[in-house]
Amino acid sequence: MQNLHIYQSLWAMRPYDLSNPPFAEICAKVAEAGYKGLALDFGADDVSVAKAIRPHMEREGLTPLIVAFPKTVESLRDTLELAKDFGSPFVDVIGQVMPLTVDGMIPVIRSWIEISEQTGMPVQFETHRNCITNDLYSTLALLDAVPEMRLCSDLSHYVVDREFWYPLSERDLGLMSRIQARADSFQGRVAGRQQIQLQLDFPQHQKWVELFKGWWEEGLGSWRRRNASGDCIFLCELGPPEYAMTGADGAELSNRWDEALQIKGWVEDIWAGLD
Repeated sequence: MQNLHIYQSLWAMRPYDLSNPPFAEICAKVAEAGYKGLALDFGADDVSVAKAIRPHMEREGLTPLIVAFPKTVESLRDTLELAKDFGSPFVDVIGQVMPLTVDGMIPVIRSWIEISEQTGMPVQFETHRNCITNDLYSTLALLDAVPEMRLCSDLSHYVVDREFWYPLSERDLGLMSRIQARADSFQGRVAGRQQIQLQLDFPQHQKWVELFKGWWEEGLGSWRRRNASGDCIFLCELGPPEYAMTGADGAELSNRWDEALQIKGWVEDIWAGLD
């Protein structure tokens, strides 16, 4: 059986002043909204936060998803062991070991995959800026060189990284499709060529909204064709400032919680339409 599980991000639950609401309040709100789990981002928080929020997640029946930012090859091992203890379905790796060449990147990726196999905790490499998958072209070269490399697809980063003109060329759409074909999970945010996180209801952003809806449909459809059964994870990840755009008063220009629910609804409809 194929299942769609939609997660929310702890990082995304921070208000614009970057304060930290009580963990019990966060977990209750996320569970009540129908999310399956909560992503714990070790780029924004540390292990102590994960341990502190864990009992609240367990009480609400939320599954943790660990997002790792390993700064050395070997340091990923401890995170994988922790993720295994937490019951994370996989570890989303945003690798901070960043050789300048693809030839230098290949042994890093293979070493992380080897550690994953040793610990019995699956890894996926997120398409993300400021990490080993920073650039679309080098990531595509990595996929060719390391056939076992699996991705968590967040295409917002590559829209900004490559500053794609709209409409995208058939060539550029084809490159993004190659990412989708190797993705085992997906993340939800709408970007434009200069901004990583657009407001969903602004009229000027609708062309990008429709582009990303199409990509999510493509990605989810690809996953379903490649997997006879299993859980497909989609993470709604609308970050606080400076991901979220703000006005002169520092307040955000839209409500991220409502927008995440909007994306959640779109993705659920897309999934249902694939039957």
